[in-house]
Amino acid sequence: MEETKTSITMGDLFRNRVIRTILLSTLFLQIGIWVRNYSILLFVIEQTNEDPVAVSLISVAEFAPIFLFSFIGGTFADRWRPKRTMIWCDFLSAVSIFIVLLTLVFGGWKVIFFATLVSSILSQFSQPSGMKLFKLHVKEELIQMGMSMYQTVFALFMILGPIIGTFVYQHYGISAAIAIMGIAFLLSAAILFMLPPDRELEEGPVKTTLMEEMKAGFRYVWNSRALTLLGGCFAAAGLGLGLTQPLSVFLITERLGLPKEDLQWLMAAFGAGMILGGGLTMGLAKKTPPQILLAIGMSASALGFFVMGISEQLWLTLTAQFISGLFMPCIHIGINTMILKNTEEAFIGRVNGILNPMFMGTMVITMSASGWLKKTTSLVTMYEFSALLFIIGVFILIPLFRNSVNLLKKSEEL
Repeated sequence: MEETKTSITMGDLFRNRVIRTILLSTLFLQIGIWVRNYSILLFVIEQTNEDPVAVSLISVAEFAPIFLFSFIGGTFADRWRPKRTMIWCDFLSAVSIFIVLLTLVFGGWKVIFFATLVSSILSQFSQPSGMKLFKLHVKEELIQMGMSMYQTVFALFMILGPIIGTFVYQHYGISAAIAIMGIAFLLSAAILFMLPPDRELEEGPVKTTLMEEMKAGFRYVWNSRALTLLGGCFAAAGLGLGLTQPLSVFLITERLGLPKEDLQWLMAAFGAGMILGGGLTMGLAKKTPPQILLAIGMSASALGFFVMGISEQLWLTLTAQFISGLFMPCIHIGINTMILKNTEEAFIGRVNGILNPMFMGTMVITMSASGWLKKTTSLVTMYEFSALLFIIGVFILIPLFRNSVNLLKKSEEL
């Protein structure tokens, strides 16, 4: 009986119209995003003679909208129809990119930052709408496996993305790269038309204001034990990741005594681990509660950071980085599945809009202090403290483990 259920679930996963459409759309989005990221980065470096301020502005254009628009975008995603929202966001991203292309023709290269800024802002409206479609149209037993497939696409582009982006720019130049971005976003928008029609919005007797809906979102998260604990876990992970994010190059130069260019092998090991981990997690996700998946991923990350901090051998550092990448899909899939399973459809956007900036905000705090902390302590201390923060994140989740154990016992009895 159990085998039949599993085979039906796998078949349903690949036949599910929403999962299939979102995955295909994501494929083209990732092509556009990675061509954008690397082409613009290389172009700005070339135009400014490697000016660090200009290069850092690219990251500002990419990440600042997460703080400024994530919660606003999530609130509007709860108000608007998700299919229509996603199509318009991709279409407007394409339009903004073609405007940049026209401007480049007339010589104004600095407008290139506009392409990153606009598409990053629009993604804060589009991403929660995609989560909402999962909630509306995907059976609960398929959500975790669907998220595994979704995460595998992202993992694949961790390896292929930089290669594609660099190849396009070096062989065809910035104008061709921007054209490819725009076409990729248009193709994504066209594919999204295959999604099921949006439901008609229910007109209630009382219409709430945007501010009232924002307040309701905060109350919803605060009153949900699972989401509150997940927020604490987010904060611990963000603090831990921010401590070491800017310091990877020093593992290569200081701990291993190698040239800075060898950092690429560290990134390759992480990306390869993510690709393999995405496939393995897909099988694990069928029977494992999301909070357990998240705890496994956090624990593996803690182990990876601990080993990377003390390692003085390249093979050991690469192995630790590979293990961190291998279990990273557990973190992403666990988080997204927990949000979907513990959030009503009407609040999906706002919950995303609250939790994502919490992670990014804490990461930026420690990222900003990491250089100073490294000078006052040591690289080893930084990595070991980062590992400790991930362990704290696991302990925050412990109250949720009891529920998962009870659910497992019930499923075994059935």
